[in-house]
Amino acid sequence: MEGYWKDTHVTFELSDLSSSAFATLGLADCNDVIGLGSNSGLRECILLIDGLGKNAIDGFASRYSNLSSLEYHSTLGATFPSTTATSLTSLGTGKCAGEHGMVGYTMRVPHSGQPERILNALKWDDRVDPQVWQPHETLFERGSRKGINVTSISGKRYEKTGFTQAALRGGTYRGANTIDEILSETITALKNERSFAYVYLNDVDEASHHEGFGSEKFLTALTKVDLLIDRLVHSLPQGTRLWVTADHGMVNRGSYVVIGKGNNLLDGVDLMAGEPRARYLYVAPERVDEVKSRWQELLGNQVTIYTRAEAIAAGLFGIKVDDRVMERIGDLIVIANEDFILVEMEREELQIAMVGHHGGLTPAEREIPLLLASI
Repeated sequence: MEGYWKDTHVTFELSDLSSSAFATLGLADCNDVIGLGSNSGLRECILLIDGLGKNAIDGFASRYSNLSSLEYHSTLGATFPSTTATSLTSLGTGKCAGEHGMVGYTMRVPHSGQPERILNALKWDDRVDPQVWQPHETLFERGSRKGINVTSISGKRYEKTGFTQAALRGGTYRGANTIDEILSETITALKNERSFAYVYLNDVDEASHHEGFGSEKFLTALTKVDLLIDRLVHSLPQGTRLWVTADHGMVNRGSYVVIGKGNNLLDGVDLMAGEPRARYLYVAPERVDEVKSRWQELLGNQVTIYTRAEAIAAGLFGIKVDDRVMERIGDLIVIANEDFILVEMEREELQIAMVGHHGGLTPAEREIPLLLASI
């Protein structure tokens, strides 16, 4: 397999993939910017493997006959932060993080009281209306409205969550927890022409967090992925294109700092959000420069620090950042470099115990594969 996988140049992101897939099904105002090409069968399926970065394909795909048999179409880029909540919202809406507003795993809820609250995007908060937080019509909603058979196939526990209602609402939700259930629901979803199915599997991400990228548990999770691909390829209706991709890759934890433990990193910080590879610091305007300097002096080249304005100017959140989204982003954005992580005191034991992490800007976290099987 040496030399089979393409180079690492990244031009397109997950929002471009979903928009392109719906464009091939004739959805107005969507363009096939990635170049998926026409599909006379009019059946598109995106299988998203949480945590399956390009580094996983490069390092391990040759061990798995079905995974390695797929055509490598291109390398895509995960969002920043390279985290599930942000990436999946980009996939669902076809928009960048600065527009859809799901700017992290956790983020500030502006004007939510004193102290202001932090929203955990995957656990949600009943006080936050998902359709107000993310008001844009999703591609799933738009496609359904225009007569495309749109189906989401994912774990049963995700169906009613605030995150699903914000990021992936629209179409028909089919809860599926086992390979057999996923297979059955996906076949049903793609029976008719002009059908789109989104299928989600989180085993690789879970294994990497618990035991590490490349661990035995990680390899077992890839075996499950390989089996699912085999069964889908041999069972889906003719005319289906199966696109396999991910929301982010993974890095294994190296060194770390516990924020505020034996150091003065929290001085002047009113609120902190994000995750160990990408932290948002909410700071009074007059203290931004002071806090930035202190963090940089203590942590040095282990981190890259942006002010909100610098991050937006650098395009970290896409080409556009809506006014309503601005205050969700930290006044300072601290991004861990290489394999460093930024640990919260309140969650010290949990975050240090996690081996695999994501959220940052390294190629391992941001480069994701787009693989294809035409059926």
